[in-house]
Amino acid sequence: MSEITVLGAGAWGTALAIQAARAGNDVVLWARSGADDLAASRESRRLPGHRLPEPVRVTGDSSLLSGTIIVAVPTQSLRAALKGLTNVRELVICAKGIETGTLRLPLEIAAEAQPDAVAAVLTGPNFAHEIASGQPAAAVVASADQAMREAVIRRLATPRFRLYGSDDPVGAQLGGAAKNVIAIAAGAVTGAGLGENARAALITRGLAELARMTAALGGRTETAMGLSGLGDLLLTCTGTASRNFSLGVALGRGESLASILAARRSVTEGVATAPALLARALKSRTQVEMPICEAVAALLAGRTTLPEAIATLLARPRRDE
Repeated sequence: MSEITVLGAGAWGTALAIQAARAGNDVVLWARSGADDLAASRESRRLPGHRLPEPVRVTGDSSLLSGTIIVAVPTQSLRAALKGLTNVRELVICAKGIETGTLRLPLEIAAEAQPDAVAAVLTGPNFAHEIASGQPAAAVVASADQAMREAVIRRLATPRFRLYGSDDPVGAQLGGAAKNVIAIAAGAVTGAGLGENARAALITRGLAELARMTAALGGRTETAMGLSGLGDLLLTCTGTASRNFSLGVALGRGESLASILAARRSVTEGVATAPALLARALKSRTQVEMPICEAVAALLAGRTTLPEAIATLLARPRRDE
């Protein structure tokens, strides 16, 4: 039996703790606050209806963290969470996004905060409530270290949670970051009542943006066509449980970004990722065209309106696909 710690007791962290226990591991779930209440109730407010199995121990004491550490916190909180850890050997990062200011991807943050640890990223088209329920799903474990990839897959995979390895962590992380931004655009199209044709076109052209950016930043374009790219993009741009898609829908209906965020308890990663992703792409050696990401960043910053953004996208010069 392997020892696994899940850092972060939000919906995704709780779901991963349930999955890790289902896979036969000894699991510790660390909660930043409310650890005693969670330990007593065995059910997270962020993931109602899903009880923690008995093999999962809940703690708020960071000194108890050991073994393989699965880090399930938002990207903007990742650096601080990692710096608080000691004696770390193996990290599985589940954050999707780019750190504002530094423009670092999650594994780059991990390398700076915990330089002695071997790290992988777990990513793919997964909603927390479905993983917790044990519904069939697949994901990607990406790392430059083959032994690390194989170890994570061995410890977390079950017959209904199929894990694939990838030696392209850059491409896998960019897929997880970009899909949130594109999902905001897809939601805005839906909220504005522009139809399924428009949403399908936007998702497809968003995938093209992701593939171009992946190649420019050192990843492989085929990674963008896999679970961490196209798979996650489809789920996030069509699933009603997607926070980024639902935020876009609200924007498309005319709600302000401030009012949408004020009504939410959970983080919508695409809001911070949009300008950071665009800035990271502009720093690449190859000029990367990212009109959808540009439009989302401008919309979120209040530099354009949705009708203006749509008009700008539709007015782009025609060319072969």
